[in-house]
Amino acid sequence: MQTPRISAIAAIGKNRELGKAGGLIWQFSSDFARMKVLVKNKPLIMGRKTYESIGRELPYAPSIVITRDCAYQSPFTNATQTHVVTNLQQAIEVAKTFTTEEIIIFGGAHIYAEALPLTDRLYLTVIDDTDPAADTFFPSYAAFSHTVEADKAEENSTTFTFLTLERP
Repeated sequence: MQTPRISAIAAIGKNRELGKAGGLIWQFSSDFARMKVLVKNKPLIMGRKTYESIGRELPYAPSIVITRDCAYQSPFTNATQTHVVTNLQQAIEVAKTFTTEEIIIFGGAHIYAEALPLTDRLYLTVIDDTDPAADTFFPSYAAFSHTVEADKAEENSTTFTFLTLERP
């Protein structure tokens, strides 16, 4: 079996703004639709806060939740696709048990920062906006200089670019 590619997916502002007060800053239906297609049936690695902020277990992809709490259990009823681990390496090992060609890093900021050196591809939605009140930021991704895809879009009078980037 081939080693799966590790990718990360995020919606960020022009200055890498990612979130504010534990939630996303921007939400666009076209971004959500793209995300759903990109992650369907692929294991998603995320931190506990990100997992809980979703408000439910995602039915279209298994979730691997990283938390320091060894006794953590999903707060969602019938969370049958949720796996709990205590560190990124364990999360990657669990993700590899799924028959998949790609593992998706799903957030939050600390998980992105820790996983970025291991990441091969980025799926970014870069919003043509900034939010000076943002309190979490996506890490620098300057090493991902090869553009695989760049598609402009607009929703609710806001423009953004769907980017797929890889390391050269």
